[in-house]
Amino acid sequence: QPSPAQSGGGWVPAGGSMRLSCVVSNYAAGDNCVAWFRQTPGSNFEGVGGIYTDTGDTYAADFVQGRSAISKDDTKKVIRLQITNLKPDDTAMYYCATAACSVVDGSASAVPSSWGQGTQVNVTS
Repeated sequence: QPSPAQSGGGWVPAGGSMRLSCVVSNYAAGDNCVAWFRQTPGSNFEGVGGIYTDTGDTYAADFVQGRSAISKDDTKKVIRLQITNLKPDDTAMYYCATAACSVVDGSASAVPSSWGQGTQVNVTS
């Protein structure tokens, strides 16, 4: 079964914005969300946020709170991540993944099942 297909990214100046897309053709049993992750040049792997596919409810990591938006277009099967006011620290490889999302001890948790290929975002200062 096809994995999520990502697009977007590239070089963006600090203070600018970027939008990544993730086309999802199928979900595994138990998947209830699409989550975004990133791996920084320092190899930190962290969750960025996610969207529940049934309700459209979203969550976001503290480091993108107030400057990110995750949306879905059910007709086109596209999940989008937008981050504004980009900082050099946002430089990373970004991944989307279908996942089982839940709240554990008050914090969002996502267990990925199928990964996109990754999209590089470079923020220049």
